[in-house]
Amino acid sequence: MSRTPRLPSSLLRVAACTSVAALALTACGSGSGSGSTSSGSGTVKVGLITKTDTNPFFVKMKEGAEKAAKQDGVQLMTAAGKFDGDNAGQVTAIENMVAAGVKGILITPSDSKAIVPAIAKAKAKGVLVIALDTPTEPESAVDALFATDNLKAGELIGEYAKAAMKGKTAKIAALDLAPGVSVGVQRHNGFLKGFGATEKDVACAQDTGGDQAKGQTAMENCLQKEPGINLVYTINEPAALGAYTALKAKGREKDVLIVSVDGGCTGTQAVKDGKIAATSQQYPLKMAAEGVKAVVSYAKGGKKASGYTDTGVTLITDKAQTGVASKDTAFGLENCWG
Repeated sequence: MSRTPRLPSSLLRVAACTSVAALALTACGSGSGSGSTSSGSGTVKVGLITKTDTNPFFVKMKEGAEKAAKQDGVQLMTAAGKFDGDNAGQVTAIENMVAAGVKGILITPSDSKAIVPAIAKAKAKGVLVIALDTPTEPESAVDALFATDNLKAGELIGEYAKAAMKGKTAKIAALDLAPGVSVGVQRHNGFLKGFGATEKDVACAQDTGGDQAKGQTAMENCLQKEPGINLVYTINEPAALGAYTALKAKGREKDVLIVSVDGGCTGTQAVKDGKIAATSQQYPLKMAAEGVKAVVSYAKGGKKASGYTDTGVTLITDKAQTGVASKDTAFGLENCWG
């Protein structure tokens, strides 16, 4: 797989903040851009709404948007939910941004289905809406999607796990995200597809919300249900590290294979340290930067982004398996986020 360019991390920070119900909504960036917004201010406004403002993945996404906004001379407004799953907060953010005259909104949906009516209202007022990272359901509810191919990310770690198990019968624990979130479903299904397994082969499945503490509890529950688990799929690296902690407490950290998705710096370091066997690395900074540029293109020339843009995924491991394309942790740490 070709190398994904690393984008600089030095960024312009926000200068002013205003609170809105359930979210922090901030105007960021400065400079007079070409084109106009519906508010008539003369400066193109772009909105970014993430699931939370604490997850390093979304912190990096915001950094990518800030840098792109600065380069293009547009004003960036940002909002984040109080927690992963805060659909009501994201609806409020959309309404406030539309009222503020944004030309386009970039959003990582907390609930892929429940957010659709609010998106439809924004689009009806001429706002370009682009989903980042997480598709809406249906995907056509937005104008475009800039994201990791999450099915492919899951397939990569599934293929890796199959090769690394070297013919051993797998007893699988799946530490998933939460119901109603398409990214979690896609990664889970991709893992099973890559491994050549079905739901019947999963000995234990638990939702973790992508949280480390919940990942630990989920792994403890799975070990009680099926002590012989020898392969763990996790929705992300925090959940993987939680699983590792639970396994280590049982003295099983060396005989259970853990695979994950994300590619954050902490998670990639965990791969280097041998806590996680492999992870599929994605690139949130690139998603946001390309999203901002798409809104600017729409504002200045009327060209709407459409369809799906794959922002890349790379399998990271220091224990390469024959027939499975991967990069080592030196590459992963150079291109990680968080």
